[in-house]
Amino acid sequence: MRRSRGGVRRRLRRRVALTALGVALAAALVGCGVQPTGVIGAGEPASGLTRGMRLYYASDTGLRAVPVLDRGFTSLDAVMKLLAQGPTAAERREGLTTLFHAPSGYSVTGDGTRVTVELEGPYWAEARDQVTGQLVCTLASFQSVGEAEVRADDVEVTIRPGEGPVLGPLRCAEYLGG
Repeated sequence: MRRSRGGVRRRLRRRVALTALGVALAAALVGCGVQPTGVIGAGEPASGLTRGMRLYYASDTGLRAVPVLDRGFTSLDAVMKLLAQGPTAAERREGLTTLFHAPSGYSVTGDGTRVTVELEGPYWAEARDQVTGQLVCTLASFQSVGEAEVRADDVEVTIRPGEGPVLGPLRCAEYLGG
């Protein structure tokens, strides 16, 4: 079976036309002014405290914030009890734990950017311990929610034990590497 020259020529013209169209589209895309670039450095990842009620738990990598969605609180005193209860089972499976244990005989007051923890007895941890970080960051988080004009980064927590030296004022950024 022999093909006609007209059919071959039509197919050849169609291929040439499609190729020309492809070249024209490629040229248009390259010529649109957008040039490829390399990786552009944008600095360090965001850090610092976030807005909202959060409990801070200890982990192998440092403190980790956990949003408080389904646990109620009525005061900063209650927040200390909530922190001492520790993480949920799901949070424990993620490697979170609490090092903080609520002491007997304490009160917590907050006014603007200042939070004070008054203890009847001694404070059992050091100022730079992860347990103190849990307490400071958690109280700063809740204070900033309780007083909307206060940023959690600005809250200073002072721990006044009944025995021993006063700790603080302490800020959460000291425990988060900020």
